[in-house]
Amino acid sequence: MTMMTQTMRWFGPNDPVSLAGIRQAGATGIVTALHDIPNGEIWPADRIAERKAMIAAAGLDWTVVESLPVAEGIKTRGPDWDRLIENYRTSLTNLAAHGIDVVTYNFMPLLDWTRTDLAWELPDGARALRFDPADLAAYDIHILRRPGAADSYPDEIAARATRRFEEMGPDARATLEATIIAGLPGSEESFDSPQFLKKIEGYSTIDADRLRANHHDFLRAVCPHADALGITLVVHPDDPPFSIFDLPRVVSTEADLAALFDAVPAKSNGLCFCSGSLGARGDNDLPAILRRFGERIGFLHLRSVQREDGGAVHEAAHLAGDADMPALMKEICTLQAATGRSIPMRPDHGHQMMDDLAKSTNPGYSLIGRMRGLAELRGLEIGIVSAGM
Repeated sequence: MTMMTQTMRWFGPNDPVSLAGIRQAGATGIVTALHDIPNGEIWPADRIAERKAMIAAAGLDWTVVESLPVAEGIKTRGPDWDRLIENYRTSLTNLAAHGIDVVTYNFMPLLDWTRTDLAWELPDGARALRFDPADLAAYDIHILRRPGAADSYPDEIAARATRRFEEMGPDARATLEATIIAGLPGSEESFDSPQFLKKIEGYSTIDADRLRANHHDFLRAVCPHADALGITLVVHPDDPPFSIFDLPRVVSTEADLAALFDAVPAKSNGLCFCSGSLGARGDNDLPAILRRFGERIGFLHLRSVQREDGGAVHEAAHLAGDADMPALMKEICTLQAATGRSIPMRPDHGHQMMDDLAKSTNPGYSLIGRMRGLAELRGLEIGIVSAGM
């Protein structure tokens, strides 16, 4: 019986969640990164070894990196591209030497995953992450004041954004600004609004076609090296899976993924299947994506979002929301049985709940909500396998 490898994300020694707590939740593996190393710089072998030993001492394993950031100079094909590519290759070499064989990355311009509310209260009193396009527009149009921003949104969302902004006091406006651009856990960079506006201007000549070509160039440069090392590079889908701030997005749909794997068919070119990111779009058929790209999937982020009227989405419980998690789990079990692979997974995000409501936690990464999600997903997998799928 081939089962998923159960992991949780850990943000290093300063994470409020301990390695012991993660082990007690039932995980056997850790997904982490050297978050203090600036984007584009080499991950030193001794630092990787130190982190690996720390995790092993807690009775856990580390074979999946999330994430080894792709520097903006690679995404824009800037003048330091060659140096950044060589640094990326060297980091892969150092990771492979210590048994890391799955490396997650994304190709989103400037911002990593983005939310507009980090503590949206649910009917049961727990708190969830939420993205509301009207809140994003309120920041974009009225706080950032990006030129032409008002024309980027449908009239109804722009009108809601104006009403929302007028209802906000100074503290609420500052919180919204910080939530969007100050960096969420695992985010690659953070900015203040003037810096962010200037960075957006740097993408004025880069449309989706150019960003996609730059993505392909990156993979063509690093995949032969990853192939030789036995590493799988797994791209995380855009989150949210559509353009924000008029910046291009190129890993949002099944068609995007097909184009990526057709352009770069290297064995090491893989996918981090995130059911929450892809599921934020109603036109993404999640079970069909799993079936089509199963051989490319090297890492699973399992979560569900609830799509709301007006375009907002919030993090649902792992077995609730719009994702048909039993159908997804059946596809995963079928894939593992057919290939003999134990695919690393983690319960992605989780509600802040119970005792964690009174604690300072990384948004989306408190322990109890993720432990609930892991337990639910573990039980679902065991039930499907035991029933003969």
